[in-house]
Amino acid sequence: MPPSDLPFAPTLGATAARVPSTPSWVAKYLARVISCDVAVGVLAAILAATLRFGEAVQWQYLLVSLLVPPVWVLALAMSNAYERRYLGVSVEEYRAVTRAVIGMLAVLAVSAFILNVLLARLYVLILLPVLFVGGLLTRFVMRRWLTGRRMRGDLMQRTVVVGRADAVASLVRSIKSEPAQGLMPVSVCASGLDGDWNMVPSIEGVAVAGRPRDAVAVADRAGAEVVAVASHPDLAGKSLRRLAWALEERGIELIVSPGLLDVAGPRLSIRPSSDLSLLHIERPAAGTRTILFKQLMDRTLAALLVLALSPILIVAALAIKLTDPGPVFFRQKRVGIRGEVFEIYKFRTMVVDAEARLAALQARSDGNGVLFKMQNDPRVTKVGAFLRRYSIDELPQLFNVINGDMSLVGPRPPLPAEVEQYEPDALRRLHVRPGMTGLWQVSGRSDLSWEESLRLDLRYVDNWSPIGDLRILLRTFHAVIRGSGAY
Repeated sequence: MPPSDLPFAPTLGATAARVPSTPSWVAKYLARVISCDVAVGVLAAILAATLRFGEAVQWQYLLVSLLVPPVWVLALAMSNAYERRYLGVSVEEYRAVTRAVIGMLAVLAVSAFILNVLLARLYVLILLPVLFVGGLLTRFVMRRWLTGRRMRGDLMQRTVVVGRADAVASLVRSIKSEPAQGLMPVSVCASGLDGDWNMVPSIEGVAVAGRPRDAVAVADRAGAEVVAVASHPDLAGKSLRRLAWALEERGIELIVSPGLLDVAGPRLSIRPSSDLSLLHIERPAAGTRTILFKQLMDRTLAALLVLALSPILIVAALAIKLTDPGPVFFRQKRVGIRGEVFEIYKFRTMVVDAEARLAALQARSDGNGVLFKMQNDPRVTKVGAFLRRYSIDELPQLFNVINGDMSLVGPRPPLPAEVEQYEPDALRRLHVRPGMTGLWQVSGRSDLSWEESLRLDLRYVDNWSPIGDLRILLRTFHAVIRGSGAY
C-alpha cells in the first residue's frame, strides 16, 4: 500500500493541518489559578515573616519573602500543576502541589547552604504548610467551579469517538454520564455497523460521520479538540501510532480507552519495553496489612461515633417504644464476607408484621429488579419515616461494625434470597465486608438499575482504599444532612 493510502498517514510540513488555538476558557481558568497561587505565596510570606519576627523583619527575610510568590508559581509549573490535561479531571493537580512544596523546601535548603545562611526554623515551618494548604484549597475551589460549569454543559472539549460500534456506544455512554470530565462527543467514526454507515445516522445520540479511517478528516470538520479511541483490534500498533502523529500535527489530544472496566488509576502503571509500553494492573488492595488497617479504622471510628451519637440513639429508641408496640430494634439475617450469614441491627421503622406483608407488595416495588424498594411504603410508621429520612435507622449497624460483621464502607449486605439470584459476577461483592454505606448508595441508590449498582459495587471491591472510604463517608454525611433519604 503506498504511503498516501495508509490510514492516518502523516504529511510533510502538515500544510493542511488545522492547529487549534488554546480555548479562551482554558487561558482564563489558568490565569485565575495562577493569580490565586500568587496570592497564596504573598499570604504565606507575610504570615511567616510576621509571626516569626513581628515588625522587626530582617532584610534577608524581606528578600526571601519577596521571592516566595514567583518561586512558588515556578515550582508549581515545574511540577505540572498547570498542565491542561489535568485541569479538573485528575488528582495529579493535588500531587503537583505536594511536589512543589518539596521543591520549595529543597530550594530553601540548598540556597541556605550555598549562601551560608541559617534560616529560622519557625519561618520555614509556617511558610511551607501555608503554601501547601493554600495550593490544595485553590485547586479544590477552582475544580468545584469548573465542575459546576461543566454540569451545565459549558467549558467542554469537542470530542470525536472512534472504534467498533459497540465499544463506541459504551464509551459515549460513559462520557455522557460524567460531564465533569469535560468531554462532549460531537461525532462518531465507527466500524462493525450493519450495512453502510450512511444508513446509521447516530450512535447514542451522536452523529455517525464515517469509519475509523476517517477520524482525522472528521476531527478537522468537527473542530474537535479531542479524539477518543475505544478498544478496537484494528486501531492498535502502527495504525494507532499514525493516528497519534496525524493528531499531533493538528494539536488535537488523543485519548485511548484500554477496554478495562472500573480499574482505578492507582492500580495502573506503564511498564516500558523496547518495542511497546505494557499496561500493568496491580491486584486489588486485599493484603493482610491493608485489611487489618481497614478493620482497625472501621472499629475505631464506629466506637467514636457510638459515643458521639449516643443521645440520638437513646432518643430514637424512646420514640419507637412510646409510639408503637413492639421491639425497638429490627433484626434480620444478611450475607456478609465470603457468604457468612450474620444478624444485622436497625431501628425498627415498620409495623411489627412488615415481613408478612412483603409478598403482597412485591408487585409494586420501585427497586431495580433484585432489591425491593417502595416509595411511600404503607408499612412504615410515622416515627420510622423520620428516622429513614435522616438515616438514623441505620445507626445501630455501628455495633455490627464493632463486632466485625460489617465495615463503615462497602457493598450493602444482601438478603440470602437476593444472593440466590446473583449471577457469577455479582458474587464478587462478597469478597469484602458489607458496609453501612457505599459507592452506589452515594451515587443514586435505588434510582440506579441493578446493573449499575452492581458495577459500582464491583468497582469498590476492586479499587477500595482508606482515602476512598473517607471520601464516601464524607459524601454520605453530606447526603444525610440534606435528608435525601434512607440508605
